[in-house]
Amino acid sequence: MIRTLGIIILVVGVFIGLQSVYTVSEREQALLVRLGEPVGAVNQPGQEDPGLHFKLPFVMDVVMFDKRNLEFDMQPEEIQAADQVRLVVDAFLRYRITNPLRFYQTVTNEAGAQARLRSIMDDSLRGVIASIPANDVISGQRAELMVRVRSRVEAQVATQDLGIEVVDVRILRADLPQQIATRVFDRMRSERQQEAARIRAEGDQEATEIRADASRQATIIVAEARAESDRLRGAGDARRNQIYALAYNRDAEFFTFYRSMLAYEEAVPDGTPIVIPPDSEFFRYFRTQAGE
Repeated sequence: MIRTLGIIILVVGVFIGLQSVYTVSEREQALLVRLGEPVGAVNQPGQEDPGLHFKLPFVMDVVMFDKRNLEFDMQPEEIQAADQVRLVVDAFLRYRITNPLRFYQTVTNEAGAQARLRSIMDDSLRGVIASIPANDVISGQRAELMVRVRSRVEAQVATQDLGIEVVDVRILRADLPQQIATRVFDRMRSERQQEAARIRAEGDQEATEIRADASRQATIIVAEARAESDRLRGAGDARRNQIYALAYNRDAEFFTFYRSMLAYEEAVPDGTPIVIPPDSEFFRYFRTQAGE
């Protein structure tokens, strides 16, 4: 009987002992809750004390919160820009719990925090994007846009005193909805095709002008070359005639003989049979050496 009672007391003591201790790792922070009311925090930022800790059994509970950076990823949603163009925006937020007591009092847990942050992010994104044209949101001012959204989120988080700190706010994507994007791309394609057709037409016109100018210049060059050729040929013929005249004046009989020999060479190639009367004037130098 005494032995059984001792075992019972030992088991109860072990159970009470287990209920009286808890362990906090370096990555966690603990909130002590007594009968539903938070009464203190362990290993929170600025008060680093991880390890084994004690609490009142049965009347105190320990709620663990992550001490690392947490990420909240919003679902893509349509937001209207300043020029009334609707955009699909996908963003996320990183935060960390800096005051577990206040965090527990305001949002209770991470699910509650995400619900509150979703509302804050949605309000901040709509407020900022509504003041910027869609083109600037898509391509021109993404970095400035994220800075403005983060400032608004931080301000609302600080105002609501949620016990968290905003680490970063990022916009992953800001694009036109698929049906609008298709129409925009079709319009852009049509505009580019029109621009390409205009450039090709201008190129064809310029090519025609260049070819016409080149043809005109070629005609002028050929005409000038022919004129120069005729001039040179005329000058050559005049010089030749002058030389012939001088030669003729020096020895008219030799000049006549030489001209006849050249005519024979041109008129009677080798092996050419000819039939002429023996008294032909053309072959007078065949009759006598003097050509008489």
